[in-house]
Amino acid sequence: MSPWFTPDLLALLASYSPLCVFLCVAFALGSFLILLGLLRGERRSPPAKNPAYECGFPASGNIKKPVSVRFCLIAILFVLFDLEIVFLLPWAVCFKSLGILGYASMMLFLGVLSVGLAYEWGKGALDWT
Repeated sequence: MSPWFTPDLLALLASYSPLCVFLCVAFALGSFLILLGLLRGERRSPPAKNPAYECGFPASGNIKKPVSVRFCLIAILFVLFDLEIVFLLPWAVCFKSLGILGYASMMLFLGVLSVGLAYEWGKGALDWT
């Protein structure tokens, strides 16, 4: 036996054997199912599946028109409010233990979010008409 394979190393490797068996079975099963789908699957999609749908209804108008800037502004607005809630709730839970440094850092964060909100307001993203 090689000096590399000590009884301790062999015992350690044997403890990983269930993981190796699981990975081999998962790889074999995944490969089999992909191969089965390639061999027995239908090659053509029916024409009813080809049109583009939006919210379950057939698209009206040109479906390749560029995305409006208003959509991007609304997405930025969502991210602003989402980030605010994600950081504000845990901060409020442990507010007393953070001290003045925790308060100052949150006020800086809210200030940056307020600048983003002012930008959105100025661009008209809050006008829903």
